[in-house]
Amino acid sequence: MNNVNYEMIFKRKSFHLFRNIGNKKISQQELYEIEETYRNLTPLILDIKTKIKIVPASQTSCKRGQEYSILFYSEKKDNYLQNIGYLGEQLELYLVSNNIGTLWFGIGKTEEPVFDGLDFVIMIAISKIDNEQKFRKDMFKSKRKPVDEIWSGEPVTGVTDIVRFAPSACNTQPWFVEHIGDEIKVFRYKKFGKRGIMPVAQVVYYNQIDIGIFLCFMNLCLIHNNIAYDIEINNDSGCDNEMTLTAVYKLLR
Repeated sequence: MNNVNYEMIFKRKSFHLFRNIGNKKISQQELYEIEETYRNLTPLILDIKTKIKIVPASQTSCKRGQEYSILFYSEKKDNYLQNIGYLGEQLELYLVSNNIGTLWFGIGKTEEPVFDGLDFVIMIAISKIDNEQKFRKDMFKSKRKPVDEIWSGEPVTGVTDIVRFAPSACNTQPWFVEHIGDEIKVFRYKKFGKRGIMPVAQVVYYNQIDIGIFLCFMNLCLIHNNIAYDIEINNDSGCDNEMTLTAVYKLLR
């Protein structure tokens, strides 16, 4: 969690197809640094073992023109999906800071569903981008829910209007926040009938990853705005309720 990652919130975009991105390639040194960076990230849940493996595009079912795919593996423990979303988003923002384009690819399959005893969770497709201008120029033009659809209570300056730009599967934006006094509650929100192109059986799975991504944005915004906090993570068992409590923040200002 650092200010560079926060700044990349405004630059990142999903490269749904890696076209017209130039001829630059990700170097072997950059691949090494990606793996080293991941090993030094702070997880959401401390006692869950995770690993990444970077493979050529040809070794996965993702065919979006990328050079490589980063495969995320994890133990299957409580909140492991949220933890992967949290770690993966930190890594994505690091990649963006190095002009590496990204795409969270939820439905992708790999030739190696188990790696070092850990189960495959999700992948991020990546390619080097030759020009910074091919990233997002104005985040606020992105299609996102208005604040009043995701936030109840007094807004937090520098936080409320930024966290809503977190990426999510099929842009479902499955979160809702309640701010009362010095407490912020974050819920995984499932609006019935709204799932984009996701198979109905996979909505909860991917939305749990999404909420981990959202918590990464929330933490980055609070830190950037010098708002001290304690956070308590609630166990999300993957129920299909409309609202599932994910995290409770206690603001210490």
